[in-house]
Amino acid sequence: MTTNEQAWARAGEWPAEDRMNELETFLWRSERHPRRSSTISVLMMLDTAPDWERLHAAHEWATRLVPRMRSRVLEPAVPVGPPAWVPDRAFDLDYHLRRVRLPAPGAMAGVLAYAQGAAMVPLDRTRPLWEGTLIEGLPGGRAAYFLKLHHTLTDGPGGVQLVSLLQSRRREHTDDKPVAPPRPDPVPDAGRLAADELAEQALALPSAAGKLVSAAAHALTHPESAAGSALRFVGSLRRTVAPWSVPGSPLFRGRTGKSWRFGVLECSLAELGAAGEVAGGSAGDAYLAALLGGMRRYHARHGTDLARMSMTMPLSLHRSDDPMGGNEWAGATVAAPVGVEDAAERIAELRGTALSLRVEPALGSTSVLLPVLNRVPSAVRATVGRLPGAADLSASTFPGAPCETYLAGAKVERTYPFGPLPGVAVMAAMAPHAGTCCVGLTVDGSVVPDLPVLVECMREGLDEVLALART
Repeated sequence: MTTNEQAWARAGEWPAEDRMNELETFLWRSERHPRRSSTISVLMMLDTAPDWERLHAAHEWATRLVPRMRSRVLEPAVPVGPPAWVPDRAFDLDYHLRRVRLPAPGAMAGVLAYAQGAAMVPLDRTRPLWEGTLIEGLPGGRAAYFLKLHHTLTDGPGGVQLVSLLQSRRREHTDDKPVAPPRPDPVPDAGRLAADELAEQALALPSAAGKLVSAAAHALTHPESAAGSALRFVGSLRRTVAPWSVPGSPLFRGRTGKSWRFGVLECSLAELGAAGEVAGGSAGDAYLAALLGGMRRYHARHGTDLARMSMTMPLSLHRSDDPMGGNEWAGATVAAPVGVEDAAERIAELRGTALSLRVEPALGSTSVLLPVLNRVPSAVRATVGRLPGAADLSASTFPGAPCETYLAGAKVERTYPFGPLPGVAVMAAMAPHAGTCCVGLTVDGSVVPDLPVLVECMREGLDEVLALART
């Protein structure tokens, strides 16, 4: 079974829950575009313009296979629980799928300029939360496809899975795709949604109370054990919430998040993996070391030296048997070794950090806080969102396509992921595509006025890491 056939077979597993989880609810209710945006996007570079009718038909099929792509968000009449996904009775594919033609010369700079502008336009919160655009007018008849999604639809890995549904392993049309099974069509009702949530909470109350009583009894009968657990949790919290202990970069102070700029990098996946292996790490560790090397160079060019930088690392909590899509991740912010000049040493330290984070008890601490934050007035959530502490850099890695893919007859040559700017100065995301690591940089232009310089420094940091595999 090919990669695409596997994706098609699993598409029916896409989260069928009609309500958001607590993380998705927080992303939805705390969004303040663009500084606190929850828009994620993917840019695919194509060797030619795809057939428009085939592209349209592919979206028609994929949105029926994944009903959430045809659903809008319904808030309960009072915020006693999470919002629900309900069918958009007025769904119009022609609104969500568009095509534009860039003016000459239509080079990569023009594509990125279009993409960063499109990403900053808020999604219509009354419609299904995605938009796809075919970008034509590139030199030599080439084209690009830009897809933007709201983070409540899925996380980064789920976004890659969603994109895979639109692609195939050959230029020719693929027959015999699976047909979407019939699904129930619930009637949207904000009042009923709130009532159902209250009823479910009432049923769950005895169990929750029993757990609370049990925990209190354990603390009273085993005070030393309870105190030890509390101290370990506090220590873990300090290790995974670095912004409170690491001074922020003086270059990135006063960022507003209102001016997004996109940049891209790429390298061989095999070389990046080999570089990581030289230092006892992985391709992901080498990628992070390259970013930090670039950050060190950028700061040095501006006369600033940093020993440590606060860096957020979203960690996927997906398991191999989880359904496609959804949001299953936790974020940890660490004091990254930006001042370590030796690339191998940086990789080794980052490898140790990544391994230790997996067993930190505070990693899932937000699961306790989110249900509370999701039910307080929006003014309180906005105040929490304005608290200091956002990291300077956020870095993510996503699984990608292991082989060549095609979009409606056009070969996909590169796939660049771009994340939002949740208070950070630079968001870096990396996904491999057919042996090439594609890195998308989302940069806050209010504090990085010289994007080409930053990209050049990042490229130098990448070359420094790759050199480990060439010696």
